[in-house]
Amino acid sequence: MGKPVSMTGFGRGTASGRESSWTVELRSVNHRYLDISIKLPRRFIGWDDKIKKEISSIHSRGRIDIFITFNDEGVESTKLKVDLGLAKEYLRCLREVAGELSITGEPDLTLLASNRDIISPLEEEGGAEILEKLWPDLKAAIIDALKECQKMRQSEGGILQKDLLERLATFQQKVDEIEQSLPVIIEKRGKALQERLDNLLSGIDIDPVRLAQEVAILVDKSDVTEEIVRLRSHLEQFHSFLNLDESVGRRLDFLVQEFLREVNTIGSKINHAETAHLIVGMKNDLEKIREQVQNLE
Repeated sequence: MGKPVSMTGFGRGTASGRESSWTVELRSVNHRYLDISIKLPRRFIGWDDKIKKEISSIHSRGRIDIFITFNDEGVESTKLKVDLGLAKEYLRCLREVAGELSITGEPDLTLLASNRDIISPLEEEGGAEILEKLWPDLKAAIIDALKECQKMRQSEGGILQKDLLERLATFQQKVDEIEQSLPVIIEKRGKALQERLDNLLSGIDIDPVRLAQEVAILVDKSDVTEEIVRLRSHLEQFHSFLNLDESVGRRLDFLVQEFLREVNTIGSKINHAETAHLIVGMKNDLEKIREQVQNLE
């Protein structure tokens, strides 16, 4: 039997080369779509697409935050360059703002250095090739973090699966109760309608066959057999989806909406105190089921 996967998890991975090491931490939480946020050293910013590709090979939904730390001991430090022309222009603008707003004091280096365009990494010859040599180690750390996160997501998915199956059983029991009470409800409804019509039409000459037909039509409108059949079909689909080793959260969420549609129809068709109580219970069951389904990928 397969297991659905939760969207909540955490993983950590590390990898070391001869002159450097990586630490990767990955957190996953609920989200309607796949939303990936990457925090890594600026010099590797061009690797965003590569990292997202690795994550999307495992995750299809969820908010993914990945934090990457690079320890470059032994690796030649990145050289920086300064754009003096841009720095002078920033300083001029800041002085102009200070003068217009009557702000005292002189802009300092900290304020200028906060603009990343003034001081930036120097692109040395062969720099791209050096960075590419570091990618395999980072990829290994990302894969380890993804594997650890996946184990946690699968474990929680199993817990959610068990809880959903128990809630489905409770819901199905109420469906059974309504189905079993249908013959009695319909019979009582028919007698009540017959009595009301007899009282309303007392002294009026009317064809008894025609009257019986009208009563039968009114009673038929309170028959919810079709809704019960559809609910059972949805229950079978729900169980089958819970046994799949793939992303099923959206399909299960859709089925919960269909459950609710049928339950509302049953409630509107049957004017019966005990059934009304069951309908309220079924809606509560579906609300709890929906809350759990929204945790699944």
